[in-house]
Amino acid sequence: MRLFASLLAAGLATGLAVSAAPVLAQTQDLRVGFIPVMGVAQLFVAEGEGWNKQAGINFRPAVFESGPNMIQALSSGTLDVYAAGLAPLIVARSKGIDVRVIAATVVEEMGFAVSANAAPYFEGRSVAAAFKAFREKTGRPAKLATQPIGSGPHTTLNHWLWEVVKADKADVQIVEMGIDATQGAILTGAVEGGSIREPALAIVRKQNPKIKLIADGAEMFPNFPGVVIAVLGSYADKNPKVVEALVRNVVRATNLLKDDPKRAVKHVGAAFGRGLVPDDILLAALESPQTRFVSDPRRIVESAAKLQDYQVKLGALQKAAPLDGLFALPVYDRATAGN
Repeated sequence: MRLFASLLAAGLATGLAVSAAPVLAQTQDLRVGFIPVMGVAQLFVAEGEGWNKQAGINFRPAVFESGPNMIQALSSGTLDVYAAGLAPLIVARSKGIDVRVIAATVVEEMGFAVSANAAPYFEGRSVAAAFKAFREKTGRPAKLATQPIGSGPHTTLNHWLWEVVKADKADVQIVEMGIDATQGAILTGAVEGGSIREPALAIVRKQNPKIKLIADGAEMFPNFPGVVIAVLGSYADKNPKVVEALVRNVVRATNLLKDDPKRAVKHVGAAFGRGLVPDDILLAALESPQTRFVSDPRRIVESAAKLQDYQVKLGALQKAAPLDGLFALPVYDRATAGN
């Protein structure tokens, strides 16, 4: 009885209000594609804590540079689960690919940072004036790095530049590249600025404190859908219990990340190559205002429609389509019923 009371107290202390997933009849492989950003932390916390194994899930992760690249693997049947931004999923569904969001992980994760050399232009000026001052001084537009068109970073950056700060298009040049390349370009000054999220922000600012965060996610695109967990429709139909178990573990991990980030650090590092990112950097990223962990996909339903409308404006989509079926809300509700 004393041991049971101790275990119960430990569970309550870490805020794990969602019960463990029931064990599946037999171990089931789960091929998960992910991009190495803080929004996939829940997946690695669930694996590190042993919850996947307890539920009968054999977690098989594969890293990708961007969401659009992952869509190709998902549509070919080499992946079961997608863990990346929502924006590519909307594009994928417009092409007839059946993908369903079963959980959210973060919102407003994307920020905009400028390199150390460009930072002085933003002191005492509006953002639009800073870009203009840079072009007038150097004779060229400021180069801004982000991921490919159709991705969340690309959409967010464009929305912020043209709809929020009203920058002059003659003053900036958007350069598309992968996540790692963007991080390196900002750090070395190969670009004047770019899209950035955790833990890349914590990494570059530790290496060069003169790198400056100019805008956070809430400023760039309020309530912007960040990373989501989505499944291929055919997989979800064949394996509903696996999908529900995954949702329960994601929700449980979200609670742990919020309540006890120090405990989560040892697991999160696996998403970035174990040992490659120091624990102090990971903890700073977990506790960063840029990292807003969520689970319920209802949080992003309304902003998903706004995201789609803006993708049409950018030309990433030909036209807006009904989002019916994109969010598998009944799956989330069944997985979390009674908790």
